[in-house]
Amino acid sequence: MSLRLATFNVENLMRRFDYSGYRNQLNQDRVLSLYEIKDEQEYRILEQAREMAGADDTRQQTALAIAATRADIICLQEVDNIESLNAFEYGYLFKMVGQGYRQKYTTAGNDSRGIDVGIMMREQTADGQLIEFVRMTSHAHHTFEEFGLYSPELGELGEKPYERIFRRDCLEIDVKIGGVPLTIYIVHQKSMGSPRNGISGRDITMPVRIAEASATRRIIEDRFGKDHASNKRWVICGDFNDYYERLVITGDQFSGYAFEPVVESQSSLNVLLRDGFAENLVARRPEIDRWTLFHSRGPEERHLCQLDYILASPLLARQNSKAIPEIIRNGQPYRTPFPPGQDVNRYPRIGWDRPKASDHCPVAVKLDILS
Repeated sequence: MSLRLATFNVENLMRRFDYSGYRNQLNQDRVLSLYEIKDEQEYRILEQAREMAGADDTRQQTALAIAATRADIICLQEVDNIESLNAFEYGYLFKMVGQGYRQKYTTAGNDSRGIDVGIMMREQTADGQLIEFVRMTSHAHHTFEEFGLYSPELGELGEKPYERIFRRDCLEIDVKIGGVPLTIYIVHQKSMGSPRNGISGRDITMPVRIAEASATRRIIEDRFGKDHASNKRWVICGDFNDYYERLVITGDQFSGYAFEPVVESQSSLNVLLRDGFAENLVARRPEIDRWTLFHSRGPEERHLCQLDYILASPLLARQNSKAIPEIIRNGQPYRTPFPPGQDVNRYPRIGWDRPKASDHCPVAVKLDILS
């Protein structure tokens, strides 16, 4: 029997307005900076209008991207709460896939903006196998000190030993597919942030992501046993906000783009990939065709990279040695440069920068679940 599993950062699936941009320009949308706003009340009115004006197109495209995964189970990042997930599924996704994802789960994590991880599941797989929810376990409460992960590098960032490791959560979901158990871990690691004092945001925040990845591995090894985890059926899905390789982009639309593969010396992914602990299934795709996000800080800093992962246990990877994930890129904005031969037909009303389905691309894979 088979299962289609996907992961997708849906980018701010919010049920409420964020007014923090009034006091923090870093959080203010660029269109509002074009106007002179006299007070907070006026700012709130304009922010509501701005957000609602683009939300319908954006969520239609988000739903199209999810529908394209054809997933039986989809892991999600940047979900406000279960109410926002229900409203989105009923108002948008239902119109495309019908009676689809009736089982939905999320829980409040540690993110200050309230963006959480979650999951949607069908009641049956496409080939008719029952999808049974068994239990959900949040690991948002674990601290650096508890797991022995506190380091001087974390201290330099202002982190305290008693503070929580995960910026959002490592959400553990146990399911049965046709009676066969599968454990899914959903993560959304700390964002990279902006450069400071000539040091990249990625390097500055790396210690936190390494701690998060180490904690995820610890949770799995504690659950299944250090010597037995490789022979169990589990998968880690989510937005790691990190990469170990990327495609550096040079050139422009007039002279043509060039894409140079670069391998990074340090990555939080190494914690989960070393010693064959897990396999990045997307790495089965060609090196130039693994990206799930376009990063740009202007023409001098542009690259394509994989931030969204499906990491399979050795057992699951062996049982699916020929499974190659799909990356759905039709919801990307037109500003995203595609390597030769990879361009796709964008969804209706996709813009140069927005609206778009998300800044991330969904990743989906068909897995055989063998007893």
